[in-house]
Amino acid sequence: MTNYTFLKKLRSGERSYGIMTFEFFTPGTPQILATSGAEFFIVDTEHSGCGIETVKQQMAAARGLDLYPIVRVAGTHYHLIAPALDAGAKGIMVPAVSSREQAEQIATWTRYRPEGRRGVGLGLAHDDYTTGDPVEKLRQSNEERVVVAQIETAEGLENVEAIMSVPGIDVGWLGHFDLTDSLGIPGQFEHPDFLAAVERIVAACQQYGKAAGFLDLDPNRICLLRDKGFQLLGYGHDVGVFQAGLRQGLERIKQG
Repeated sequence: MTNYTFLKKLRSGERSYGIMTFEFFTPGTPQILATSGAEFFIVDTEHSGCGIETVKQQMAAARGLDLYPIVRVAGTHYHLIAPALDAGAKGIMVPAVSSREQAEQIATWTRYRPEGRRGVGLGLAHDDYTTGDPVEKLRQSNEERVVVAQIETAEGLENVEAIMSVPGIDVGWLGHFDLTDSLGIPGQFEHPDFLAAVERIVAACQQYGKAAGFLDLDPNRICLLRDKGFQLLGYGHDVGVFQAGLRQGLERIKQG
């Protein structure tokens, strides 16, 4: 699958919708997400305990689907990013990006020369085990790559314009819980400092032609940030969506 709806929408400025997964890593999960209307999904390895073998299985299960696969790695390290890409991730999300220097490293590690310095291993999971012209393979891989920098620290917020100015960083993603925690206002999403941070992140993304991303389990908050200019929107994560749906159904049954 190379003709992703997600990529078309990202590049045309249209909104795209998806979800993050923390627990439900069965072979059917990507198909279920796609048939539910998700255009991208993010496999978390920062908080979930998910390892590289599970990532590779999920990337394989998404192969051929119109569902753009992203992996959130645990930090700004080449040895975390490169294996996720080689396992088949098209996009990479990096948490707590706090400086231009970090952003430049990430952009370099995620793309092949001449745009970056990613190590070359072909005919493997990431290029569907196919043969072909190596130069064309490298070009196509670079073209399909999406790199998401999470802005979720006070330092990252202070440097958000510099981070978004880096070629190869495609998305600025608001990590709202970590950002409020870093700002000393944990969970206070109506606080003036948080609201100002939201405006600053959107403005920085728009200034440099990057997309702004956000994920939450509250549809009202998602819609609010969508209206403020966020383009990539995630409806929570698998655990939260399942719990909310199950809880709502059981409550209705119990109430008769």
